[in-house]
Amino acid sequence: MNVFDLDIPEGVYYIMSKLKENGHKAYIVGGCVRDSLMRMTPKDWDITTSATPQEVKKIFTDTYDTGIKHGTVTVSVGRETFEVTTFRIEGVYDDHRKPSKVFFTKSILEDLKRRDFTMNAIAFHPEEGLIDPFNGASDIANKIIRCVGIADERFKEDALRMLRAFRFSCQLNFDIEKHTFEAIHKNRKLIKEVSNERVREELNKLLLSDHPMKLLLMQKAKILAYILPELECCLFTKQNHPYHVYDVGLHTLKAVQSIEKDIALKWTMLLHDVGKPLSKTVDSEGIDHFYGHGEKSMELADRILKRLRFDNKTINRITRLVKWHDRPIEATPKAVRRAVRIIGEDIFLDLLKVKEADIKAQNPEYLKERQIKLHNIKRIYEEIKQSGQCLSIKDLAVSGEDLLSIGIPEGKNIGSILKKLLDIVIEAPEMNTREKLLSYIKDSE
Repeated sequence: MNVFDLDIPEGVYYIMSKLKENGHKAYIVGGCVRDSLMRMTPKDWDITTSATPQEVKKIFTDTYDTGIKHGTVTVSVGRETFEVTTFRIEGVYDDHRKPSKVFFTKSILEDLKRRDFTMNAIAFHPEEGLIDPFNGASDIANKIIRCVGIADERFKEDALRMLRAFRFSCQLNFDIEKHTFEAIHKNRKLIKEVSNERVREELNKLLLSDHPMKLLLMQKAKILAYILPELECCLFTKQNHPYHVYDVGLHTLKAVQSIEKDIALKWTMLLHDVGKPLSKTVDSEGIDHFYGHGEKSMELADRILKRLRFDNKTINRITRLVKWHDRPIEATPKAVRRAVRIIGEDIFLDLLKVKEADIKAQNPEYLKERQIKLHNIKRIYEEIKQSGQCLSIKDLAVSGEDLLSIGIPEGKNIGSILKKLLDIVIEAPEMNTREKLLSYIKDSE
């Protein structure tokens, strides 16, 4: 690609031009240059400049401090915003995460030297072209992730860079260069210095990438044991069973690959069988079984998601899907109503997606017939919904007030009766009328 073909937004040109008019150097830098060279549309456009934050704020009237301590000011141009960061040199990294001090510099080369990977240590100016002191463009062309300078030093400075290497590998389908990979293996224990929240965010991006199977590289580097030890166990758990052709770990990653790009569904597939290593038994014929692994997986998933600081709503959705992912459902109206009643209507369609991703990662010999069954279950569910059949207490033809009106004492008994009525209606939808349900209650007294 001709670097002069970079499609730079007007707002970026405006900022760079204004900085130049005021005697400052300015370049676009990092991921936006990398993505442009790969003919991908950049999500963000970052500008680096010789101007100090205070000088940037004097030049542009509409700004706000984003990371002023580290030299970053956000500049608004119309409805768009762009981060403008002063060329900087970073001091000593005391905690393997962040520099103790940041020093501003007038040298773009010094600024690029502090960056993580060669593919991100590239700057561009419309007149000067690429500033690429570490051959990042060549590494991009060859699909290689390589540290700037000495890899061991880069990871000792900031341990998060190790996870970023794997995440970029999954997102871009790049290989991690040999010395960079060896340095990750050597420094893997330092990942414990990274906050659980940052680990979560990197894993989220990895799981939403087009190549989550590359997560296997984390096991090869022996870093997975410090991030998701529960998942690492799955990579060593065989599944000698007619329905399976992969071990638990490989099956898990193939299931992740198969599900749509919804972060809760991705995590569901990553954790749906995490309890299998603890549930494995072998019968007299040498066939492996994993009785109760759904419940065990749910318990472990809850622990993992809380450790990674997920919000409660997301944890609830994922753990419920994990718990019920292996529950059998027959393709009959009554069985579907029962399943929705037990599992919850709010996640039922998601559960069908989970089940399909699960079977896609199992023995392909049985795939077609099982997909047909899932299709039939979904069709029956939709017919139940369209016909207005009752699936939850809120759909009952009677309410708590109706029960009070016929003399049922107020209290917990009201809820118990409503649940009993729901069970009746699930079995016999024609019973869901006010007259029939109230008559049933009166006859039961």
